[in-house]
Amino acid sequence: MRQFSIVTRINIALACIVTLAIGTMLASYWLSDKSGHDALAVNIAGSLRMQSYRMAWLTQQQDIAALQRAHTQFDTSWQHPVFNRFLQDEHIIQQFSAARQHWLQIAPSFQQQPVDVLLLEQQLQQQIALLEQLVFYIQQDAEQKVSSFRTLQLVALLATVLLSAIVIYWLKVMVQQPLEELTRGAKQVAMGDFTQRLTIENKDELGTLAYSFNKMSDSIAYMYGNLEKRVEQQTEALQHSNTTLRFLYNTAQRISEHAPEYVDFNLIIAELKTVVKVDNLELCLFTEEGDKPYMQVQPGDGSTDPCLQDRCGDCLTEPLAEGCNNSNYNYILHRERKKYGVLVARTADGQVLERWQQQLLTAVADQLALALSLKSEEQQVRRLALMQERTVIARELHDSLAQALSYLKIQVTRLNKATLKDDKATIADVSAELKQGLDSAYRQLRELLTTFRLKVDGNGLFSALQASVKQLSEQSGMQITLDYQLINIPLAPHEEIHLLQIIREASQNAVHHSAGTEILISLQLQDAAIIALAIEDNGVGIPQAAEKLNHYGLAIMQERSKHLGGRISIKRRLEGGTGVYFSFTPECLLQQQMA
Repeated sequence: MRQFSIVTRINIALACIVTLAIGTMLASYWLSDKSGHDALAVNIAGSLRMQSYRMAWLTQQQDIAALQRAHTQFDTSWQHPVFNRFLQDEHIIQQFSAARQHWLQIAPSFQQQPVDVLLLEQQLQQQIALLEQLVFYIQQDAEQKVSSFRTLQLVALLATVLLSAIVIYWLKVMVQQPLEELTRGAKQVAMGDFTQRLTIENKDELGTLAYSFNKMSDSIAYMYGNLEKRVEQQTEALQHSNTTLRFLYNTAQRISEHAPEYVDFNLIIAELKTVVKVDNLELCLFTEEGDKPYMQVQPGDGSTDPCLQDRCGDCLTEPLAEGCNNSNYNYILHRERKKYGVLVARTADGQVLERWQQQLLTAVADQLALALSLKSEEQQVRRLALMQERTVIARELHDSLAQALSYLKIQVTRLNKATLKDDKATIADVSAELKQGLDSAYRQLRELLTTFRLKVDGNGLFSALQASVKQLSEQSGMQITLDYQLINIPLAPHEEIHLLQIIREASQNAVHHSAGTEILISLQLQDAAIIALAIEDNGVGIPQAAEKLNHYGLAIMQERSKHLGGRISIKRRLEGGTGVYFSFTPECLLQQQMA
């Protein structure tokens, strides 16, 4: 059986209602048109009675002319077209014919003279009875038409109500209820209930929509289930990533906050076991030339540990993630072509590490290699610094105490010769020279000790200068002013040390030899690329033979100025006192100029 769509069914229902309404209006128009002249027919038929009475009266009055006119009018009324509408009604036509035939029979009686009143009255009564019967038939026909019109209206009303009820019921069953069910299903889906199913079995658009809705709910439920699984997987992956990043951050923080030799590798490997979810982890550290580990972190038993079986080199020569056997993963700790050790992850037979586990082990191996590389580099820097400092100490001792002791040794030789000759003048002169030399050597020793103890702590050059100025002010009683204008210039550590020692040496010279009351220390940036140092006092001024008074101090300042690639000059000030002037270009500004 063919199933029509909802739109087609609605169109059919509307067509039925419109057809019923049009049919009812057409039938009503037809009935009203048929009964349109019924009143006129009743009027004309009723006028025939009046005309009959009038003709009878005129006959008695013997008014021939008026009777003739009445007779003509009476004939005209009998021939009125309105009676043609009743040609199909047998009763009315028969009654009309009988009344007219009777009139044709009695018409001569109205013209006879003398008038037979009794006969005329009897004939007139018969004619009137026939006419009244004709009027009754016409009235009855008109009433029948009105009754038919009423019946039609009632039937049309009942048909309209019935058809409307059928359409409304059909709309409720076929449209409203499915739509309500679709709405309820949509609300349930909107609330997250993807198990909702519709039971609409119509073979129309709503049925197709319900079928599509059920398919959509199944698809959404399937996708939602997969989405929850994917969310769980992504959440687990994010948790792994978060845990991994936190572990890597903590490891990097431990490496950066502690000296490399104080890094707790046991703690790192123990946490790595938890994060990477591998119970058997081992870290072996080697020297560059060695083939056996000097440190083993979390080692296994002797039966499975290759290092305990004197086969450590096997793990170092194997490629990444390919161990000594199929269940081992070896991650070599190497940096700049130098190997520091190996991180071994041992798994059960057939177990394969996931990608994120291998990436984490690789990252940890790189971080441990970086820590060990930093340790090696720091040790090398310490060795170089120690050798350089020893060279500086040797040079300072050679330029100061060694020469002073050589001078004293010469004076002792003179003293021995003078003693043998008993040359009292020479003995007295040598004694004075020995005393002066010893005093100078002792002073130089103290200055060297002070110089060697100088250091720049974590607060920088400005803090070290403030501490030195405060110490010299307390020791000498002089007013020392510091004008430091280099807070925006990042100086290298060796630049800070050399500047501090030059300022210290020049300030001590001013304290010991200037005989002044004030010292001004100024550090400023000139021409956006040159650091200018000035140490000025208000003392007696530097003498012409200054090298003989403080040969070692001046030599120290000259040597340190050469290390910084600058120029130093010491001269007498026009307004009095001595000025030590030094200028150089720091590494940070030099690199900027080169760039």
